[in-house]
Amino acid sequence: MRISVNKLDRAALFRDRLAEAMAQTGTSRAALARAAGVDRSTISQLLSDGDARMPGGHLVAAAAEALSVSTDWLLGISDRPEATADLLTATLTETERASSADDQIFAWHKEAAGYKIRHVPATLPDMLKTHAVMDWEYTPTMNRSPGQAIAAAEARLDWMRASECDYEIALPLHEIEAFALGQGYYAGLDAAIRRDQIDWILSVHDQFYPTLRLFLYDARRVYSAPITIFGPKLAAIYLGRYYVAFRDRDRVRAVTRHFDGLVREATHAAREVPPVLEALRAQIA
Repeated sequence: MRISVNKLDRAALFRDRLAEAMAQTGTSRAALARAAGVDRSTISQLLSDGDARMPGGHLVAAAAEALSVSTDWLLGISDRPEATADLLTATLTETERASSADDQIFAWHKEAAGYKIRHVPATLPDMLKTHAVMDWEYTPTMNRSPGQAIAAAEARLDWMRASECDYEIALPLHEIEAFALGQGYYAGLDAAIRRDQIDWILSVHDQFYPTLRLFLYDARRVYSAPITIFGPKLAAIYLGRYYVAFRDRDRVRAVTRHFDGLVREATHAAREVPPVLEALRAQIA
C-alpha cells in the first residue's frame, strides 16, 4: 500500500522510521554512520526534529542495508519494512557443530559488528568458561575437541574486547545453581574448578559491564532453547549437532521478541548477578 505524503511529511516520516529501525536493531548513531560511510554528525542531522531536507539516494540505500529494511519503507513509499529479498525468501542454514561451525559462528559475530548480540547458551556461555571447565566438558564429545572449544571461545572474547557490540546473555538460574553445587550435568566437576569458574565470570563481567550484561531467569516460568541473535541480521537456534539460522526479518524479530521476554521476566537483572554468583560461590564445599 502506497502512502501519499508531501515533502515535509515525507522528511518527518523518514526521520521517524530511521529512528524506529535504529531502536529496534540496537544500532547507535556511530554504528550507522560507519556502515553508511558518513560522519556521525550526518546521522544526527537526519534525526533532528524540524529538518525537512531529504538525504541522497546513496545514503538512503546504505542506511536501509545497514538496518535490514527497505528503502521504500524508509521513504514512506511502502508500509512494509522488509527488504525485497526478505519478502521473497526465508534463508535457513544448517551448520554442523565442528571446527567449521566455529568459523561460521565467528563470521556471524563479525557480520553483526556494531549491533547488539543476544545469547541463550546451552550450558554456561563458552566465551565465559575457563580452560579447565572446557577441557572437562568437551573431552568426552565426539564432534569437538577441548582445544577447538577453547580457541573459539578466546577468539570471541578477544573480538568482544575490540568491537563495539553490546552483548546480552540470558541464563536459567538453575543452570548456574547446578554448576555451583556440582549437580546434574556438572556432577563430578571438581570444587576448585567450579570456584575458579565463578571467579572468572565475575572478573569478565566486571571488566565488560555494561557492554556485557548477564540476566538470570526462572526456567519454570519461561523456557528457551539455546539461541543467538546477531542484531537484525540473523538468528541461530542450536539443535545439538546443528545450528539452524534464519535471515528473514520476521523470524529474526520473533526470536528477538522471545529473548526480550526472557529479560523482562528475569529474576535477576544484570546489576544483581554478581551478588548471586558470590553467594553461590560461598556454598561450594
